[in-house]
Amino acid sequence: MRVLLIGANGYLGRYVADRLLADPAVQLTALGRGDDADVRFDLASGSPGALTRFLDAVHPGVVINCAGATRGGARELTRHNTVAVATVCEALRRSGCGARLVQIGCGAEYGPSQPGSSTAEDAVPRPGGPYGVSKLAATELVLGSGLDAVVLRVFSPAGPGTPAGSPLGRLAEAMRRAMQSGDGELKLGGLGAQRDFVDVRDVARAVHAASLSAAQGVINIGSGRAVRLRDAAVVLARVAGYGGALHELDGPPGPLRTSIGHPRPDPDHVAPVAYPYPDGCGSWQQADVRTARDRLGWRPRINLEESLADIWMEAACRI
Repeated sequence: MRVLLIGANGYLGRYVADRLLADPAVQLTALGRGDDADVRFDLASGSPGALTRFLDAVHPGVVINCAGATRGGARELTRHNTVAVATVCEALRRSGCGARLVQIGCGAEYGPSQPGSSTAEDAVPRPGGPYGVSKLAATELVLGSGLDAVVLRVFSPAGPGTPAGSPLGRLAEAMRRAMQSGDGELKLGGLGAQRDFVDVRDVARAVHAASLSAAQGVINIGSGRAVRLRDAAVVLARVAGYGGALHELDGPPGPLRTSIGHPRPDPDHVAPVAYPYPDGCGSWQQADVRTARDRLGWRPRINLEESLADIWMEAACRI
């Protein structure tokens, strides 16, 4: 099976590439903006015609799109998350390769949900920020393309390689700094949010399964369990061997007195920080993952403690 992987050097793409390379039946070609890609191509600025010519030459059976942007203004997010997907869809429509498309979406497309609820694929998406809007627009383009396509809505990926700017990445960095400086107290804010964390290696397994399946439409990929960031901090302290005290700085939704990544703040100083839920998902998000089980035969295997241990191992190397 010839697979074209777009975004192989990204956080998710690296693990998807590893998973596919471990399958002897897969012949993998990586397309991306970096020098180490097999083929250099910028989806946000390249033409559908140029991509079509490449597809006709390589003739993949599956195209997996892991590319995209998680940060930036609305214009940048739209270019990399929406325009880029429009280019992929149009190129596939023009091409004679007949490839199946596996598009990586995200839980932020749903927006805030009711605490205690599980979000299923038939929920009406109401993204609460430009990132979720740009990803939802991409999903709608895929679903309306007429292609053999599936969109995997990945909730909150965790594990090795977790970006330093993510909540768990900032949490690990704050703890590393506290241990490095010998702080016996770690003050953190923004720990009230509850998210559905799924290990990035389990996400790669889901992408592999989706590429082999005939499933179409939207499929949620998550653990099926919301975890409070406060509880994740306790687990991370345990796996890190941090014996100090963890103090949460409470506050209502809105500007926080401090944020993850700023230990031992001046209590008289109110730090200007971003809205505590930059993903636009509010205080709670939990996936209903029954469709992934039924249509892909997929279940998460790696628990959050193992994911956090791997996140800490990388952070500890910087001590």
